[in-house]
Amino acid sequence: MRRGAGLGGLLGRGALGRGTLAAITGCLLLTACGGVSGRPAGPGSAAPTSSPSNSAPAGELAIARNETRGDSVYPEIGDPLVDALHYDLDLTWSPDDDRLTATQRLTFRATGDAEEIPLDFNEQLPISSATLDGTPVGVTVEGNDLTVAHPVATDEQYELVLEYAGTPAPAPAPSARADFAQGVGWSITAEHETWTLQEPYGAFTWYAANDHPSDKALYDFTLTVPAPWSGVANGVLTSSTTEGGQSVNTWHLAEPASAYLVTVAFGDFQHTELESASGVPIQVWTDADGEALPGGTASTPDAIDWLERILGPYPFDSFGVLVVDNDSGMETQTMVTLGDSPYSLSAAVIVHEAAHHWYGNTVTPADWSDVWMNEGMAMYLQGMWEAEQEGIPVARKMDEWAAFEPDLRAAAGPPGAFDPTQFGDGNIYYGPALMWQELRERIGERRFFEVLREWPAGQANDTADRAEYLDWIEETTGEELSSFFDDWLLDRTTPARD
Repeated sequence: MRRGAGLGGLLGRGALGRGTLAAITGCLLLTACGGVSGRPAGPGSAAPTSSPSNSAPAGELAIARNETRGDSVYPEIGDPLVDALHYDLDLTWSPDDDRLTATQRLTFRATGDAEEIPLDFNEQLPISSATLDGTPVGVTVEGNDLTVAHPVATDEQYELVLEYAGTPAPAPAPSARADFAQGVGWSITAEHETWTLQEPYGAFTWYAANDHPSDKALYDFTLTVPAPWSGVANGVLTSSTTEGGQSVNTWHLAEPASAYLVTVAFGDFQHTELESASGVPIQVWTDADGEALPGGTASTPDAIDWLERILGPYPFDSFGVLVVDNDSGMETQTMVTLGDSPYSLSAAVIVHEAAHHWYGNTVTPADWSDVWMNEGMAMYLQGMWEAEQEGIPVARKMDEWAAFEPDLRAAAGPPGAFDPTQFGDGNIYYGPALMWQELRERIGERRFFEVLREWPAGQANDTADRAEYLDWIEETTGEELSSFFDDWLLDRTTPARD
């Protein structure tokens, strides 16, 4: 989730108005072939029933099968009929005229019988060609809705190929936060570089997607831009060439990701390679004219090491940091996107965004009403880390946060039933963080940290909703916690703390 300007200075200014809330934090807005040696691969599921995609063998696609659903908060985005399995995105960026030229191959499974195929895509990018399994098909785009005129059958697999070009533009964000002001999706800087941040949606501004967190897919990218610029995306850089004045980078994301966790950027970058103590390869991409490791990015291996001690092995095969010209930070899968500002580049934010790879990325909320599952735990882990750095007990850090949490809850609603027009406000971060501290004190250290480690390990490459998560916690701890969770997640007033 996007992270804004931070809490420093906030407490000294007194009142927590809407403009201040926008500057608190966020983590937007932003991984299957197994992990690196010694790291767990995610669980697969049943194989597709019909012909595999030309882009990826059927066996590799099985891990990307999902139980898709409509969203309770933003029902107009995404459609459960489509289970995206693999996106192959061939993107060329022309800085001279801010033009994106694209060929997209989407391999998907139909979850039911239907006369047409619904996807999310913006009419800003005219489609010049569309085929389904090699046969031309008609398409229409109205607003952010793409319709492919072709019937589909339950559990059958298809490959849709689209060619399109134009100048993408961000879409309005359902948020009052200042760092959402530019919108969601594809953004272009004054220097004609690009970046993407798209939580809770916005992938549809630059490719045709089932733009919903319940639908996780595999990704391959071919990114072309005039040299010396380069294209950066999620996953592992599998090739990098320059020919005819064009830089071409190909990227492979080996484990499935929801559309909001995808990143692509074109710009003049330098590239630094690091490694954690456990052997996680880390890459940092930042402005070619600036520092190779700006802000706290040099501490990225330490952040991974610290989180592994608490949560267990890092769940993916690589980690990266992409620094772009904005004010936010986002847990984009295996390649976090950080704005070029002191707060976004701080070690605390890097810990937060890396923590999302356990909470939010390997196990992802199936509905946006449960974004607190991501943000509350990442915020709590950030609080633990901050307390260690400050040499204070984590309980004291939570007491500091408790001083302003009621105002956040009052302004934007309870964490589990927030105002849909105020996505990403502080209410989904701090209240759940306080809740985790209360649970820790209630069930004890041993069981608490077992819960923290076992949930993402047991749900790798999956999605879950609130009922599944909370039932699992009760079963794992042997505690009856219904009223505890209801009070913290659904009440408009903050529960009393012990």
